[in-house]
Amino acid sequence: MDMKSKYGFAFTLCLLLLLAGVGVASAQEEAAVTAGGATDNGWIAVGAGIAMAGAALGAGIGISATGAAAAGATTEKPEVFGRVLIFAALAEAIAIYGLLISFMLWTKIV
Repeated sequence: MDMKSKYGFAFTLCLLLLLAGVGVASAQEEAAVTAGGATDNGWIAVGAGIAMAGAALGAGIGISATGAAAAGATTEKPEVFGRVLIFAALAEAIAIYGLLISFMLWTKIV
């Protein structure tokens, strides 16, 4: 599987998860929806989904790029392993920040 199809698959999966979250939020708030409008809780759920999906996609791209570079650099010079590991940890932190923002938004709903 080439890189373009992997990114397309990841984007499609994130989009489906986002749409599933919107469906759950709108089903819970169906009684509060006015004529043709959405509730504040529905928009907060959409924001939480976008934050998590964007962070997961960004971290995945960053970690895959860093991992490939780390493997090549460590193979040629084993002493740079510690420096390269820091870059992988920074890319992983992006996903943690997105998860934190999603939880903060979710607590506003629940």
